[in-house]
Amino acid sequence: MRIVVCVKHVPDLQSDRSLDGDGHLVRGEDDVLNELDENAVEAAVSLVEEHGGEVVALTMGPDDAEDGARRALQMGADRGVHVSDDALGGADVLATARVLAAAVRTLNAEAPVDLVVTGMASLDGLTSMLPTALASVLELPQLTLASEVTVAGDRVRVRREIGDAAEVLEAPLPALVSVTDQANEPRYPAFKEIRAARKKPVDTWALADLGIDAPAPSTAVLAAEPRPAREQGRIVTDSGDGGQQLADFLISTRLV
Repeated sequence: MRIVVCVKHVPDLQSDRSLDGDGHLVRGEDDVLNELDENAVEAAVSLVEEHGGEVVALTMGPDDAEDGARRALQMGADRGVHVSDDALGGADVLATARVLAAAVRTLNAEAPVDLVVTGMASLDGLTSMLPTALASVLELPQLTLASEVTVAGDRVRVRREIGDAAEVLEAPLPALVSVTDQANEPRYPAFKEIRAARKKPVDTWALADLGIDAPAPSTAVLAAEPRPAREQGRIVTDSGDGGQQLADFLISTRLV
């Protein structure tokens, strides 16, 4: 089977983040493979190890976003595709879905794509919209938030945890699946896999290679500013009127 796994290069959660003049997150300073996409890579690689085939790591972003695809190759993906074009700077999630869909269609024209796998969210924007938006543009059945993924014949089955209950869903291939961080334990590549990944191909495609123009954004940043520094907490001494002081504070801060 042939699987396309979507990955994203995002700022490290432990690093200091900053905004540019347009209110967009500054990238390329301390970026890593999105942690939740590691589960998607692990799911895709495990399925191909079981059934045979190829895993293509697909990413979109500036030049350094290729590092995200390279990390997926170290984890076992066979090939990388990096969509990079200056016209895509600041693309929102819906524009990103349209571009990734065009890349998946281009890959499908080379050889049929059986499954598209994504993580549950990217840890920069945390919209969690990309899997559904991508499935919609590709007109594929979607099975989202999977904690377990199996493939039998021409069907994919997932298990999805919902509170104290669980759902088991099936769909015919081709389909799109998003996985949670409960789906597996991503492998940590050994030095041998890291060296081998250097020889695996990563193709760089521009919009012209996909035969599309830059999609018009569906959203706009109206304003953005850094989060204010945390202020020192206020200690209230309860002399019998602590409840009243708390109520007055909540009212003054418009929290109630």
